[in-house]
Amino acid sequence: MDKPAPLVRAPSKQCHDTGIPKVARLALLLITILLFASAPSLLFQPLTISLTHNDPWEGLAAHCKDAQPIRTAEFLERQRQLAHALLALNGSTYVAEPGASALFFGNISDASWHLSERPLLLLISPLVDQGEVSARVTILTPTFEEDRAKLLTIPGVDVSYVAWHEDEDPYTIAVNALPTSNRGPIYVDGMTRHFIVDGFEKAAPGLSVLLAPAAITSLRERKSPTEIALLKCANEVTVLAIRAVQAQMHIGMRESQVIQMVDEALAVAGLTERWGTEENAALPHGTGTDRVLGRSDFILIDTGGVLFGYHSDVTRTFQLEESEIPEDYARIWWDVHAAQTAAMRVARAGVITAEVDKAARAELARRGLSPYFTHRLGHGIGLEDHEAPYLRGGSDIVINSGHTFSNEPGVYIKGKVGIRLEDCFYINDGGAAVYLTEDVGAQARDPLHP
Repeated sequence: MDKPAPLVRAPSKQCHDTGIPKVARLALLLITILLFASAPSLLFQPLTISLTHNDPWEGLAAHCKDAQPIRTAEFLERQRQLAHALLALNGSTYVAEPGASALFFGNISDASWHLSERPLLLLISPLVDQGEVSARVTILTPTFEEDRAKLLTIPGVDVSYVAWHEDEDPYTIAVNALPTSNRGPIYVDGMTRHFIVDGFEKAAPGLSVLLAPAAITSLRERKSPTEIALLKCANEVTVLAIRAVQAQMHIGMRESQVIQMVDEALAVAGLTERWGTEENAALPHGTGTDRVLGRSDFILIDTGGVLFGYHSDVTRTFQLEESEIPEDYARIWWDVHAAQTAAMRVARAGVITAEVDKAARAELARRGLSPYFTHRLGHGIGLEDHEAPYLRGGSDIVINSGHTFSNEPGVYIKGKVGIRLEDCFYINDGGAAVYLTEDVGAQARDPLHP
């Protein structure tokens, strides 16, 4: 029979050997007593662990949080200005399909009402009552969609709806609804589909059906302070999003990963209808192979989105901290930057748009790069990403206050490198050109700081 194991007692605290010399133990005890005496609360502080959440898109959501859509009063003023322009032209009405112009005058976008073979049209006619000019707003709608049309938020005084049945000609219905006091030309928006123009011509053989002239189109081309504010915020936050994406990038990433990050950043920023997140938008050569970012590669991101209908459009070509960009490529980056700067020096009210394009082109020609700048310098921007007027050779458009443009010179050497820098600007009331991104640094500072 096995003997029971002997009871082993734990050593008492009095005789337990800590391995620390007695003198050292006394010193530690003295330090503890002194600490307790000087700050006893320190011994009873709860243990806290700080967990920092690293949000790569921090700050983007807040940047445009105070932005507001265009208010009813501004829509009514636009309609009033259009009525005055129509009177001066002796026009009977203005016609627009859902799209940028209908959005500008009547808050009807092609997103809120998709185009089909059945036309829904915005018609605005001038009315004069005791010398006061006002705008009459009429919506031509298919009968079976009249209830849906009335759900659209259309600003206007006593907006009327004229419905047409499937067995009726909608254009005859529209012409019969026009004010009888003025049978002048019908002016149609430049983006109106041809079959609609043709329909009006057949329904009103005694009336001229004409494209809206500059007196009308300029109302949308020259932006109000409210519009400039929305464009500024949208373009600023797009630049901030690109910078945030750059901070998350590393050599070896795939193009598709960068595209996804750009889309996420712009979504967090609150932009809708985001673009530039399609394949080949992120890296310079556009090979369609979802290529991997190499150490000697520049990254090119051309992207934007929409804030309450107003677009952003920004392009940055940049490198990473660990990039090793060839010296001749880096020099081209600075050449493109110089061309962008040269254009801004020329852009101002009273200058022909072609002169701004010419200034950028001359700067690149001086550096031997003009054959590689193969597109116009810029386009208007607002309710459309690309809209009139344009910065291009051969144009005779005069720049005015309220105009907005992109400024995007580029150099593209096939099989080697593609570099483009793009910032949008506006012409202020003093006639000067100001970057929409001025408050976040405007132009890229250098290849490492977009």
